[in-house]
Amino acid sequence: MPCFRCGARQTDPVRGASPWKRGVRADRQVLICPGCQTAHDWADELDRCSACGSAALVCRLGEVECRECGHTRDAVRDDPGAAGLVHSGGRPSPDGGLSAEVEAALSRVLRRGPAT
Repeated sequence: MPCFRCGARQTDPVRGASPWKRGVRADRQVLICPGCQTAHDWADELDRCSACGSAALVCRLGEVECRECGHTRDAVRDDPGAAGLVHSGGRPSPDGGLSAEVEAALSRVLRRGPAT
C-alpha cells in the first residue's frame, strides 16, 4: 500500500517498529511515509473519531475503530477518487502487480538473484 500523500511504496522494514504511520481517510486505511510525516501536517487530513476526536483510527472488516477510546462504527466506502488518495504511479498489471511484488519479496527473503 502506498503513502496516501506522495504515493511512495513501503519497502521491507528493518527490525523494529516501522517508521510508517497508519490512519483512516474517507473510511479507508492509509499509510503515511516518514517523509510526509515531517513535511506535511498530515494528521489534519485524516478522519477523526466522532466520540473523542482522535485521529488514531484503524479500518478493518468494514468497521472503523478508534484506538484511543474503542468507539466503532461502520465504514462507508465511497469512490476512492473522492478520498484524494495518491496512487503509486505504477502501471497496473492484470493481477494488480501482486505477483511481481510477491516474487521480489520471496527473492529477498530466500536471498535469490533476480527472477529470469
